[in-house]
Amino acid sequence: MSSFTHFNEQGRAKMVDISEKNETVRTALAKSSVEVSTEIYTKIKEGSMGKGDVLGVAQVAGVMAAKKTADWIPMCHPLALTGVDVTFDWSEKGKNHKLNIYVKVKTKGSTGVEMEALTAASAVALTVYDMCKAVDKGMIIGPTYLVEKTGGKSGDFKREKAVD
Repeated sequence: MSSFTHFNEQGRAKMVDISEKNETVRTALAKSSVEVSTEIYTKIKEGSMGKGDVLGVAQVAGVMAAKKTADWIPMCHPLALTGVDVTFDWSEKGKNHKLNIYVKVKTKGSTGVEMEALTAASAVALTVYDMCKAVDKGMIIGPTYLVEKTGGKSGDFKREKAVD
């Protein structure tokens, strides 16, 4: 069992010891999306959704989720993040509209920030759903995925083609 990094000698899960790993600047960019009806799209764009500023609240939710990822994902290390940036753009999806969500997370440390970016992107999408569900519960979330990451022992990663 000792060849698996996340298992102890008894074959049980453990948090990996990263104390000997080099500190490097590490970034991760994750993407998610929420497909919404024209009515929801219009209300978000006009700022007339009953619960308030959908994208503003979702953006804060994403930052908070990135900072709390270790509280959600059992084997994640708590990290001192140096930056979290949540951005949006819209595209059309048939007769609906698709809110594209991008979250870039950065740190200088001994482990990567992929999970923080993915958790944040998921939280943003869920917050959009929560704030708009009174209008239409038929929204579709996802896919959620890692677009790219830099830094660390495993090197850089860049997805060749978008997943949608």
